[in-house]
Amino acid sequence: MAYRNKTYVAFDADSDIRYYRLMQAWKQNGNTAFNFYDAHDLTNLMKWSSEDTIKRSLRERLKSAKIFILLVGDRTKFHHKFVRWEIQQALKLDIPIIVINLNGKRYFDDNLCPPILDTELALHVSFNQKIIDYALNNWAPLHSQYKRQRQLQPFRYSTEVYDSLGL
Repeated sequence: MAYRNKTYVAFDADSDIRYYRLMQAWKQNGNTAFNFYDAHDLTNLMKWSSEDTIKRSLRERLKSAKIFILLVGDRTKFHHKFVRWEIQQALKLDIPIIVINLNGKRYFDDNLCPPILDTELALHVSFNQKIIDYALNNWAPLHSQYKRQRQLQPFRYSTEVYDSLGL
């Protein structure tokens, strides 16, 4: 198995690419402490690559992911071909999932979050650099603890966590 040291980001590329680009800019500008790797770049594939070829490449990237981030926008729940498939793979590989709500909600948003996560252990946070940084640094061990305790439902940080970060 590959060494898991990457952060994998899944999102609706048609509508939400700007949020992904902003996260890349945070890393590039040194404005964040998190170790963010571009596990989503598929430059080695051709435009005419088959769905199977793309999924095989994504699966390899997922195998080296220590955290799976899902950016949830207005249309994310309707993307089954890749986004839902990526979520399924993350669940199979037991990769801790951080759901980032682009609408600012700090909790599971059943109107926008893909239904596959309705009853799965995943952390739900708002799109903000400080809380994302905090989640990337703290969610994996908490995820493991909750899995051992069989607490398998959507999770959110308390208001106190957000307050401690000045949010």
